[in-house]
Amino acid sequence: MNRNKMITGMIACTVVVLLVYMSFHVKSATAATAVAVLKTSGMTCGSCSEKITGALKTVKGVTHTEVDLGGGYVIVGFDAAATTPESLAAQVSKSGYGSTVQKVLTPAQFKEITGRDLGRLAQVGGGCGCCANGGPTKPQ
Repeated sequence: MNRNKMITGMIACTVVVLLVYMSFHVKSATAATAVAVLKTSGMTCGSCSEKITGALKTVKGVTHTEVDLGGGYVIVGFDAAATTPESLAAQVSKSGYGSTVQKVLTPAQFKEITGRDLGRLAQVGGGCGCCANGGPTKPQ
C-alpha cells in the first residue's frame, strides 16, 4: 500500500511541475487586434522567411506572421495593447533586413482586402543558401 501511495505522489508531483513549467513557457493564444504590413527588403528565400518569423515570434503580442518573399512584405497579426507596428519593423531590421511600416489594418480590413483570415495560408520553406551565415549583413 505504501508503494502505491509513493507512486501516486510522484505522479502528482510530476503533473504539478509540468503545469508550473507550462504556465511560464506557453504563450497564451490571444487574437490579433491589428495587422501590420511591413515593406521589407533583403529577403530571398524560405530561410529568410523562417528567420524573420522566428524573430517576430519573440515579440510579446505577436499572433501571426506571413512573409511574401516575392512582394517584399511581412504581414504581422498582433495585439496592439502589447506592441507597436514600429517595434515589429525594428525587430525585423534587427534580424538583418530593411523594414518599414507600410500600413496598419484591423483584422476585418485585412479580410476585406485579401478575402481571407490572417494566418490561413501556410508558409513554404526553402533555401537558396543566402542565409547560411546569418542572412544579410545590413538592411538594404
